[in-house]
Formats: sequence, structure tokens, C-alpha cells
Amino acid sequence: MAAPAQPAAPGAPDAAGDALLDVRRLTVRFGASVVVDDVSFAIAPGEKVGLVGESGSGKSITALSLLRLVDAATTTGEIRFEGEDLVKKSERQMRAIRGSRIGMIFQEPMTALNPLYTIGNQIAEVLELHEAMRPHAARARAIELLARTGIPEPDKRVDVYPHQLSGGQRQRAMIAMALACRPRLLLCDEPTTALDVTIQAQILALLDELQAEMGMALLFITHDLNLVRRFTHRVGVMEKGRLVESGATDEVFARPQHAYTQRLLASRPVRVAPPLPDDAPPLLHADAVGVSFAFGDGLFRKRRFAAVRAATLTLRRGETLGIVGESGSGKTTLGMALLALQPLAGGEVRLGGERIDNAPRAALRRMRRRMQVVFQDPFASLSPRLTIGQIVGEGLALHRPELVPPERERLVLDMLDEVGLAERHGVAGVLQRYPHEFSGGQRQRIAIARAVVLRPEVLVLDEPTSALDVSVQQQVLALLAALQRHYGMSYLFISHDLAVVRAMSHRVIVMKDGDVVEAGDAEALFAAPRQAYTQALLAAAHLA
Repeated sequence: MAAPAQPAAPGAPDAAGDALLDVRRLTVRFGASVVVDDVSFAIAPGEKVGLVGESGSGKSITALSLLRLVDAATTTGEIRFEGEDLVKKSERQMRAIRGSRIGMIFQEPMTALNPLYTIGNQIAEVLELHEAMRPHAARARAIELLARTGIPEPDKRVDVYPHQLSGGQRQRAMIAMALACRPRLLLCDEPTTALDVTIQAQILALLDELQAEMGMALLFITHDLNLVRRFTHRVGVMEKGRLVESGATDEVFARPQHAYTQRLLASRPVRVAPPLPDDAPPLLHADAVGVSFAFGDGLFRKRRFAAVRAATLTLRRGETLGIVGESGSGKTTLGMALLALQPLAGGEVRLGGERIDNAPRAALRRMRRRMQVVFQDPFASLSPRLTIGQIVGEGLALHRPELVPPERERLVLDMLDEVGLAERHGVAGVLQRYPHEFSGGQRQRIAIARAVVLRPEVLVLDEPTSALDVSVQQQVLALLAALQRHYGMSYLFISHDLAVVRAMSHRVIVMKDGDVVEAGDAEALFAAPRQAYTQALLAAAHLA
């Protein structure tokens, strides 16, 4: 379900009397470091305003500062909400405003929701605190709110814990909590970043509907430019703590004035897949691959869940095969099964004609050098206790023991140089530094270097750009395309970001509930999808 068409935007407030929120010269400092620098903007009643920029631009700190939620910071300027300056409010006065007059939806609901309390208790707490409701009435209202936000069986879900809900349901529960007291202003900090495109579209449509129903104003913070263009009336662009451009969304997107805005808009994924020869030979073949998991059902019974069913595919040398689908579709499980990191319940996998799914340990270890993987979150997949030199050189030490240390170090340095992490790229002392000393994009480059230094034939890329800003995302895609051209590697590119898959892939398979529902040439499939599920995915991503 796509977000509905936008109504005519209210005029930008040109005087304090027109604004619900009027921010004047907001500056936020951590010690001597200025993270928000002299920012001014206003939001009219019922207006939707976007705030965009890359990680570190200051957009989330700006939003948190509006509710005075930034610890250990010095805040100056004015934050006038309904005529009152929030900067001058006491903490007790702010507690009465938070959740009541101003609500907030955070980026990661699993972190923002308390894992020790049920969803219903957490919503009821807001109502009891701000509306003085009795527990029974608060529970009934919590069920109404869950139903209003589209959670199925709300009378049952009200008693579950956050971990028992899906990602989309947790986000809906967060929305229910934020809207419990019908706030005048709702702050949305990256509310759809980790969601699939169809769930993302549902959340946007829900916010749009609730905003119109309640007459709220929204501040929508994201690095997804496509969402801002579809959802907001006006947009502000932040760079290094400063608001460098603002205006009507259509105007800013059509005629960006600032160089940074122009660079952001130019960073949308463009096709970078190198041409594939018609005679490229098959390299990896999976035939009727199945994967299942056992889970308990009561005290004694065990049941099995089929995560992947009879998946068949062929990957040619130098080809990129995109695997797309929503969370739970089985795409990552299939990728791990193709690497023999997940046992099969049926079928077989061959690499260059050699069976790998049941290969002996010694043979499988030998084939590991030919198959590598780059995971979604490099901060989680890179050991914080190892230096970058140790991380990138670890595979060489295991698979090429004949190398003496100086030779291994030279290969590591050459690989880091190739991915843009060397002295000539302005990165000093890279071998001795640790993962936490690098940005998200740099950590992903380190993860790519660790895999590619072995010169694998097959590289599985599991959501490698999902957590990256658009400009960094484009840099990583260009790097992957260059490495593929240089080394002739084959990629299995797993993602729910259809624009990225379209940019990278020669062919695409679409998965739903463990089944491959459609497969074909990437451009042909995106231009004319045959299956209703694929059509719905592309429509939700505004690619159809």
C-alpha cells in the first residue's frame, strides 16, 4: 500500500504567530564540539516537515533537543512550542510535555520499548501519567490504539512483550504509544529505516492518515530522500550541524540550490553492474535446496518450520544475482545455505561442479577460500578486539599459511588501498587501528577488504548497504562493481532495497515465505513483473 497523495502544503510559517513550533538559532554543544550550529526553522499546525542529511549531520540531535533529551549537552537559542520557550522549562515541566503535547517515534523500537513490560502496560503508563486514567480504562484505550494502528488481534497483542512482535508490529506499537495523548506535534526519527518496502509504505500511509485525523504536525527525520519526497510538505537539509537549505519539498528536489543538496540527490543508486559476457560459464548451482528449523510446541512435541523450499538457481562467473523479498522470506537463509553455513533439509549445492553441501571438513575448508561473505552490520561482524591489520589478514593466515608476515602485510595494505583505506586516501595508521575508530562506510569497506583479499570466486553480500547514507551507499556500490570487474567475482546480492538491487544485478530472484516466486533478467523483471507479489514490492518502492 503506497502512501496516499499529498494534500496541498500549508504555507511556510512566516511569523512566530503562525507556527506551532518555532526554533530560533538552536545551538547544541558537547564540550567544545558544536553538533548543531545556529539552526532555525518553523512548523505550522498540521504541516509535515522533513529533515534530511547524512549520519553526523545533526538531524537526530536537533529532534532530541526539542524535547531536551540530549544528556551532557549545552543548548542555546529558542525552542518555542505554542508560544512557550522549552529551553527555559524545568525538567519537571518538560516531563509533562513529553508524550502529552509532543510525541516521538524512535528509529529502533526494540531499543526504545522496555523488554520487561508488555506492550499494553507501556501504552497504559503514558495514559495513566498524562491523562490520569484508571488502569482498566487505560488498558481499554491501549487496545483501541493498537487496533487503530493496524495490529491484528489487539486484545491479545496488548499482553505480549516487544520481542514477540514483528519489526513492523513493534513500530506500530511505538506509534500507538506516541499518539496515546493526541499530541500536537509528532517527532519521527528514522521511523521506517529497518523496515521492508511494503511495511514501510504501510507505516507512512498510517502516519499520513493519523496526522490528518488528529491535525498533528510532523517532523520527519530520515536519510531516505525518496520517503521525504513522497511524504512531506517542506524539507530542510542539514550538513555538519548546519541547516544549509530549506523550502517546499517539490521545489528543493526539482531545483536544489546548495552543493550538498545537489550531491545528496545525485547519490541515488544508478546502474553500476558491469556487462556480462553471453558465454560466461556457470559457477554455482543450487538444485531444489530446502532449509528447515525445529522449534518446540509444548513440552514434548517438536515441529519443523520450512524457511526455504525447493530453491533452484544458477550463478555464472562474473554475474550478480540479486535476491529480494521481505523479512522472513528466506533470502538470507538461502544465502547461508549456499555457503554451507546452514545445513540443508533437501537438495544440493555445487561450486564449479564440486558438491559443497555435504563435503568433508577438509574439502569444505579448502573451498572456503573460494566463497566469502560480507554481512549487513560490519560493526557486529568485525571483532572489536582485533586491529584492522589482524582482521583483514586473518583469512590469509588461515588459507595461505605459506606467506611470511611481511608478504601478508603487503597484501593487506594493497587490499585496503584498493577499497580506499590507505595513507593516500587520508587514512593514517590503518593497520594498527580498531573498528570503532572508523565510520559506518569505512567499516563496510574493511569488511569487503577482509573478504576480497582471498580473491574468492563467489561473494555473498547480505544487505551490505542497508545502514549507510545514500552518498556512502553509492560509493560502496561503485567499489563493489570495480572489484567485480577487476577480479571477475560472482556476487549473490541479498537486499530488501530494490533500487540497490536494480543498480547491481544482472538477474534477480524474488522470494516470499521461503519460495522463489519469480526470477529473470533484472531489467526485464523490474520493467514487467509477472507475479502479484513482485508487483506489490515494486509499487511500494515506487519502482513500478
